[in-house]
Amino acid sequence: MFRIAVLVWIVLATTLAGIALLVVVTVPELNADASRLIPMACGAAVALAAPLSYIIAWRISAARTA
Repeated sequence: MFRIAVLVWIVLATTLAGIALLVVVTVPELNADASRLIPMACGAAVALAAPLSYIIAWRISAARTA
């Protein structure tokens, strides 16, 4: 299950970081302080992807054995 979680994390972390980056860049209030907010938003997205990928991998493993 760990290998599945790593593969899911790679895709999910990239996607969530891209979404966070787009939010910071497109919102004018956030864009003014983008040099500080972009690393924070992308780091938070990568950290959020870790437990989500474990949950998704667990569900994939459960569906595969059922």
